[in-house]
Amino acid sequence: MLAAASGASALAQTAPAATPATSAVAENLNLRFANGIVAVAEEKIITVADIMQYIGPLIPQIRNEAKTEKEFQERLEQLQDSAIQDLVDRVLIVKEFRKDEKRQIPAHYVDNAIADEIAERFEGDRSKFLAFLKAKGQTQRDYRKEVEENIIFQYMQGQQKKSQSLVSPVRIETFYNENKDRFYQEDAVHLRLIQLTRTETETDATLTEKANQILTRQKAGEKFEDLAKEFSNDMKRSKGGDWGWMKRSDFKKEFSDPAFELKKGDASKVIILPEGAFLLFAEDRKFAGIQPIDEVRDQIERMLVQQMGRTSQERWLERLRRNGYIKHY
Repeated sequence: MLAAASGASALAQTAPAATPATSAVAENLNLRFANGIVAVAEEKIITVADIMQYIGPLIPQIRNEAKTEKEFQERLEQLQDSAIQDLVDRVLIVKEFRKDEKRQIPAHYVDNAIADEIAERFEGDRSKFLAFLKAKGQTQRDYRKEVEENIIFQYMQGQQKKSQSLVSPVRIETFYNENKDRFYQEDAVHLRLIQLTRTETETDATLTEKANQILTRQKAGEKFEDLAKEFSNDMKRSKGGDWGWMKRSDFKKEFSDPAFELKKGDASKVIILPEGAFLLFAEDRKFAGIQPIDEVRDQIERMLVQQMGRTSQERWLERLRRNGYIKHY
């Protein structure tokens, strides 16, 4: 037995409701593929309806993003061709899985996926689910097969990714040495802030006095984070005034110089502005320059794993395509 994802996310997309845009696309596809058949992969016939179910949810997005009708048509054709290839590859991947008779999807995985689907998409109403199948012209047996094949597809893709999960230290160091410019960082400060909002009766002097009292407590050992939760009037109060990592360009001019004069663990002097008084605190600091390899090693490893995974998967698919029966119309 093998472990495979069984959640509703493994299921195919629901066919979208017909709109003028999707209807026009379906009509054009029917003209392009006069008999309604787009391709045959092994014993599986891929139809115009399959393509529309696959690309339907994306049509409104590319329609909105396209600046001209020509651009829309070009992107639509690319989407159609990509969908055809994806559906063909899916058939070939399922066939590859079934070559090994020892590999089986446990029945309860499929049962759980269908149960999750009924609960999430049909509010637990089985009669709505059956009406959905009837509208699609699909039997429960066919739907169950579709769900099982989607689980197989996800499992096989996951296995391919696992096979490319190890990257040697030498390869990481080589990548770093050849791409150092990619790891340049600007000056940055992990900032905490306390804001004392000016009221009608507040003067610069009273605001400064309040802020200095807070600084005295901070210097005596109290955490800036706790003081921010107690006194600050800004939106990050509940998080201890934590604004996260910020570059010089992220700051107002009045704050940039004081912030970047701070060392890690330092608080600024009181900054008085028309809206109130401010105290800045450097939780941590990063200085401009190429980051050391130890700081980016994990990042490089993730990049290389993704790169190796894409290359490995494409080679795997090319092998399946060469060895499979595929006919395009």
